[in-house]
Amino acid sequence: MKDGFLLIDKPAGFTSFDVIAKLRGILKQKKIGHGGTLDPNVTGVLPVFLGKATKAIDMLERHEKKYTATFRLGIETDTQDIWGSVIEECEPVRDIEKIRETVLSFKGKQNQLPPMYSAIKINGVRLYDLARQGEIVPRESREIEIFDIDFLGKTENEDEYKFSVYCSKGTYVRTLCADIGAALGCGGTMTSLVRTMALGFEKSECVSLDEVQKAADEGGVDSLIHPVKDLFESYPPIYLSEKQTKMYKNGVALDPRRVSGVIYDTAYIVAEWQKYSVFSDKNEFLGVGQVKYPEREFRSLKLFFNEE
Repeated sequence: MKDGFLLIDKPAGFTSFDVIAKLRGILKQKKIGHGGTLDPNVTGVLPVFLGKATKAIDMLERHEKKYTATFRLGIETDTQDIWGSVIEECEPVRDIEKIRETVLSFKGKQNQLPPMYSAIKINGVRLYDLARQGEIVPRESREIEIFDIDFLGKTENEDEYKFSVYCSKGTYVRTLCADIGAALGCGGTMTSLVRTMALGFEKSECVSLDEVQKAADEGGVDSLIHPVKDLFESYPPIYLSEKQTKMYKNGVALDPRRVSGVIYDTAYIVAEWQKYSVFSDKNEFLGVGQVKYPEREFRSLKLFFNEE
């Protein structure tokens, strides 16, 4: 079984589960998961986790994402994207400077109403299931943040414009497109979306499914798989002694004052939340550890080492 993660450039027409199913066939293993669902018509960065790396999915902390989107003014659909049914059309705004100013005005914290066509559950039922039955139910707005947004001008298509956005978890870019259209008073709908960054990884680092298939056929797929430790590069590394390594692997708590590199100061409360990448005396990545208060112990949060 392979352990690590792949950065896939998801093609259009594939669900995230389709990508997993394809990779299970290519890699001949079942234990595969993904980080961050993408709709079938959306392309771009899809991190895929293999083997022991699937245990890291619930630990990953970089939830902000980057996208490049296009939107068309003068049209509204029930799904807020071009693949839905048109519900209203009107004369679009064509003042490029006004459009640019409106797009840029969305930078910052704001409340966004989740679309009906989304995977959010209300009373145990997915909103998109209700929407497909023709139901529209009350939803609560959620706070999101647009860290940065850049207007990229008009495309070759009529009344279509492009922007890039760096946003927080839970941001719906198609809703952002609809909100931009509403702010301009003519409606708007998303016409394309590419995720260009997820979990800190850029689209330029991704490979296609065809490239994975080719590498597997040639016996070189391991060269495309990133090690699990790369997911935790932002955590300070610490290296255990031979004795500490054996104890740590057996689940024994260590004295943080005896672990080189660990901040241990009861007056330094932030240390309670600091996580570390833990390596053995032989430079083997063991997992992620953390000081626990008030126990005053250094314990494992998640182990990733290979059993001997």
